[in-house]
Amino acid sequence: MDRLWAPWRIQFIQDLRDQKGGCVFCEMVNQQNNDKENLILYRGKNIFVVMNKYPYNNGHLLVIPYSHKAKLVDLKPQERQEMLTAVSFCTEIIEKELNADGFNCGMNIGKAAGAGIEDHLHLHVVPRWVGDSNFLPVLSDTRSIPEYLQDTYSKLISSFDKLVVNR
Repeated sequence: MDRLWAPWRIQFIQDLRDQKGGCVFCEMVNQQNNDKENLILYRGKNIFVVMNKYPYNNGHLLVIPYSHKAKLVDLKPQERQEMLTAVSFCTEIIEKELNADGFNCGMNIGKAAGAGIEDHLHLHVVPRWVGDSNFLPVLSDTRSIPEYLQDTYSKLISSFDKLVVNR
């Protein structure tokens, strides 16, 4: 029998194991000179937007508040508002740059809901294309990502840079 494999899954598990001493999102916030390496596309007043290093689909972004909070209710109203505004411009940019047909946007709050990083709230913006679901995720928990993360980053960063200039 042939086997399908997704080598990035073990890296995800190892990264989660290694971060017991700190929060990966808080560390990203404090590494302002490493935005390209960390795949950070946008830094706002209360939030930042980063590409998911272990994406469900090409162009999978995370909208993350700077505040280290586990629950939506613990954020200030302006933080929640800026998160939703970011979702709006993320979908607009991905639709333009990657020709997405739709989006799944949401949060997994708490371990029972499937949060991989449960102590720092984050919102997923997952682009979708007609016909993008195939047998791989269903049968083998494997996803096919059509391009390298850095290539997608290069496509998106100029649109995010323009966004900063225009705000």
